[in-house]
Amino acid sequence: MSDLDLALGLDPSLDFGLEPFIRQLVDPGVCLVPAEVTARRLCADPERWAAFDRHWDDLAPDPYLRSSGTLRLRRYGLIGLSRSGERRPRPHEPFLEPGDGHPLYVGRERHFEPLTDAFAADPLLADILALLAEAASVLADPPEWTVRIHPFRVLATAGRPGAPPPDGVHRAGATLVSSLLVDHGNADGGESTVYHPDGVPLFRTVLDRPGTLLLGDDRRTLHGVSAVRPRAPGRCAHRDVLVITLAEPAPEPRRLSPSPVPVGARARTHRSGAHATAIAGETREDRPSRPDQRRRS
Repeated sequence: MSDLDLALGLDPSLDFGLEPFIRQLVDPGVCLVPAEVTARRLCADPERWAAFDRHWDDLAPDPYLRSSGTLRLRRYGLIGLSRSGERRPRPHEPFLEPGDGHPLYVGRERHFEPLTDAFAADPLLADILALLAEAASVLADPPEWTVRIHPFRVLATAGRPGAPPPDGVHRAGATLVSSLLVDHGNADGGESTVYHPDGVPLFRTVLDRPGTLLLGDDRRTLHGVSAVRPRAPGRCAHRDVLVITLAEPAPEPRRLSPSPVPVGARARTHRSGAHATAIAGETREDRPSRPDQRRRS
């Protein structure tokens, strides 16, 4: 038994491969990767998880939820990710909900604090991205993914539950959407539900162990999460989740070729000087007067 298996309490004779799980993204379009599989794949023992979760202590309040009474902390990062796993940093910019995302925010720029340098450089984040790129490859294989990284912390007290955000049931406007539980404390609720496009529930689960990973084909499903409440009313509850989406690059705008000018067309400038137009042949006004037609006898 390896030191990692010993630290995680894993049976080394069991198969902890990722492939059987990610095949479920093709059908039915959603899969739940157990914490043991994720931890083995990421070589993440409890100590490494705890160090990663410390980044959540450095999140900033979500300014767009103040009026709703929900206290949610977050940051936002945007990168490009190649097939080989190479990360290409992109300039920080406002988060703009994709056109097929939640209608509440489509077309609205939202400004969130960027990821800290320490978070962006954490080797565990790089390993998580590599895992997600492998999972997304069963859905599409672009030369580079557009990756959006959203670490969230939802806080709740007895009189102030961590209500779900106003996004409600929605799409993320991506190819793959993932939700990884990093930590939680004194928290009940937070049930994740994946839906068919018609709103019929497809899958329900509570991410109850750090490392549990929920993956969905965002093109074919919707998703949402329920409120978080404290298990012991006298203490604050928290739920730390890392949501990452991988999207194929937006297609280049189609450029229409200029229409060919018909044979015989020539440019004429109207004598009024208002504008010049290209016309095929001559206009009625430009034609020379025709001789009178021969009268019938």
